[in-house]
Amino acid sequence: MMNDAWKQFLDEITDPDDVKVTGLDVKKTLNPVFWEDKNHLNEEITNRLYKIAKNFFKNLGLDWAKVKDITVTGSLANFNWSQYSDIDLHILVDLSDFSEDEKMVKEYFRNASMMWNKTHDIHIKGHEVEIYIQDYKEPHHSTGVYSIKEDKWDTRPSRYTAKIDYKNVQKKAAKLMDEIDEVYEMFAHKDYKQAHDEAERLKDRIRKFRQGGLEEGGAYSVENLAFKVLRRNDYLQKLSSLKILAYDKLMSMNGEFGNETYKVIIKDVN
Repeated sequence: MMNDAWKQFLDEITDPDDVKVTGLDVKKTLNPVFWEDKNHLNEEITNRLYKIAKNFFKNLGLDWAKVKDITVTGSLANFNWSQYSDIDLHILVDLSDFSEDEKMVKEYFRNASMMWNKTHDIHIKGHEVEIYIQDYKEPHHSTGVYSIKEDKWDTRPSRYTAKIDYKNVQKKAAKLMDEIDEVYEMFAHKDYKQAHDEAERLKDRIRKFRQGGLEEGGAYSVENLAFKVLRRNDYLQKLSSLKILAYDKLMSMNGEFGNETYKVIIKDVN
């Protein structure tokens, strides 16, 4: 369980009353709702996730595509799951099957999966499904990977008591929260270009920040846990929304754009 000193330290974060800090600790077992035992994912859940993955390609008109594997990874395939965990559903393909320009194909699938994740709100046993298209040659830094196609672990997680640097997690999360709030201030002062450019730069930095942490320290790295704090407190959604809003303002002419949309999104992310 999280100690009192950690909770007290978190009170110094921006908007402390809204900060959700539970769930970073290591659990004694895998999520019992998903895992019937240590060896197999619940059959009903397996079948539903497989159907979701296949429908994703079918809706893109790519049902001919050869899917090398469909995997569940992330915290729900590990001992650091929590009520906030997404179901990270990875669909593994060979990008070269689609085009020689693998960079272009990767960007296409990145945008397609982002659009799917934004437009769909599918929850399984209280956890949201998030799709990611992964090149089968791409390194994946996770200590738990379960193959839905093969119904077995590709990488079996092991439970250990991680030494989490809670204080450093808080410091890094708080700094990024403040930077995201600064983007909002730019937007609020109608400096839309600066807000858009800074949001884009910050999104890329946070992505590299997390990836570097995963590569160096794994799931319990300071960087990955700080990323989770941002996500659970809706700061990543706030940043994405501000980027979109700033762009729409920059591209609009002759009067206000989408006032109702503006009010709704700002209410949600602020």
